[in-house]
Amino acid sequence: MSYLIDGFREALRLILNRDPEVLGISLVSIKIATASTLIASAVGVSLGFSIASREFRGKGLVITIFNTLLALPTVVVGLMVYSLLSRQGPLGSLNLLFTPLAMIIGQFVLAFPIITALSISAVQHVDTRARDTALTLGASERQAARVVLSEGRFALLAAIIAGFGRVFAEVGVSMMLGGNIRFYTRNIPTAIALETGRGEFALAIALGLILLTVAFGINMLFQCLQRR
Repeated sequence: MSYLIDGFREALRLILNRDPEVLGISLVSIKIATASTLIASAVGVSLGFSIASREFRGKGLVITIFNTLLALPTVVVGLMVYSLLSRQGPLGSLNLLFTPLAMIIGQFVLAFPIITALSISAVQHVDTRARDTALTLGASERQAARVVLSEGRFALLAAIIAGFGRVFAEVGVSMMLGGNIRFYTRNIPTAIALETGRGEFALAIALGLILLTVAFGINMLFQCLQRR
């Protein structure tokens, strides 16, 4: 147990002293996860609203597919995107592999079905009278859509947070598409895996504490917004 206690002490020292490597890894993780989540949110919420608010043939199948993709394995996503971005793949000429942009693409693929599926559920649970009342009072279709989105805003925010949580802590996509390059594509999960394998528990624990702190902070922010 002594090595764990020493590891926690050293981890706290690294965090309090703002160790450059710890800060660099954390910033890479936050930037990439935030970018991929924002893009996935813009696409996923719009698509989720469109699916939930319209009736069309095969709607149930589409919803089932998105619900199934909630459990999409990260290594499968990494393999798919890797095959597209590798030199022999159709997008190999863009030289995106082992770059932050490749990680953003992979994390987008992970977050998109989660945000879409939860957005569908959020819109479906909004009282249909909200849209009907808005239209009766002379609102346009776009204004009525805003009313529905406003009514389901907390559920939609929860969907976005779930998408962020999914990509912020994943390892497979980041490792396969980013290459775990120091000060470039090395993020918190890949660094934890690397440092644990090397026996550097202090740095791994420090990064783990930061990961948990960010996740806790986001959920606390959501709770505060929900109370307001």
